[in-house]
Amino acid sequence: MNFIFRGNELLVQETGLELPDAAVCAALSLQPERLQQVWLDNPHIRTTHVPLTTEPPAGYAFLKLRALFSELGERTAVAGRAFQIAEWARTHRYCGVCATPMEPVGHELCMRCPACGMSAYPRISPAMMVLVRKGDSILLARHATYATARHTALAGFVEAGESIEDAIHREVYEEVGLRVTDLRYFGSQSWPFPHSLMIAFTAEYVEGEIRVQEDEIAEAHWYGPGDTLPDIPMRESIAGRLVRANLPAGTSS
Repeated sequence: MNFIFRGNELLVQETGLELPDAAVCAALSLQPERLQQVWLDNPHIRTTHVPLTTEPPAGYAFLKLRALFSELGERTAVAGRAFQIAEWARTHRYCGVCATPMEPVGHELCMRCPACGMSAYPRISPAMMVLVRKGDSILLARHATYATARHTALAGFVEAGESIEDAIHREVYEEVGLRVTDLRYFGSQSWPFPHSLMIAFTAEYVEGEIRVQEDEIAEAHWYGPGDTLPDIPMRESIAGRLVRANLPAGTSS
């Protein structure tokens, strides 16, 4: 099973979404040793990045990985891991301290510098997500950085020195000007864009009026029983599950 990425796109058959076999890899001049194992105990699942100028072989296409999440079925989690491992291997070819070419450590997923000993492991960036509730209503926001973004829960990366809880309180106040309490864990999901771990919560509104941080949030509104909901995230995402688990009475998606 070979996961070949071009940027944030995955190479799949145009019909059936099958992954490329050894012959396709050979056509792309990808030798087995150039591909990184996704799991060290399974040499049959490999991954790599190819240059952005790479053209797909006949019958194949490079498709956005995010768009494929609802189509890959049981391969979704593996594809997400493969993307993160490929990105790690691509961005750690040289030591960040002394620029010496890095070497893989055989017994674990680690790149180590033979000159200075610096080690680099696959990066994971924790990010909080929180759905704020106010009585029978929920807060949904559309992020400013995506022109076609759906309305979803608030989210943001955890900063150095913060706990998840600290990040929630800071992000909610920064993005929409509200104070919250009663944080309750909902679930988590690996989100390989490029290497996030989404950790989702609900929270109860305490005080404040919505005041959006314009460089982050395009709009934010309360949605209550009977209101018409805007487009919300796909069911395969933790955001989609979080919102659907807390829909006000009389609404649906």
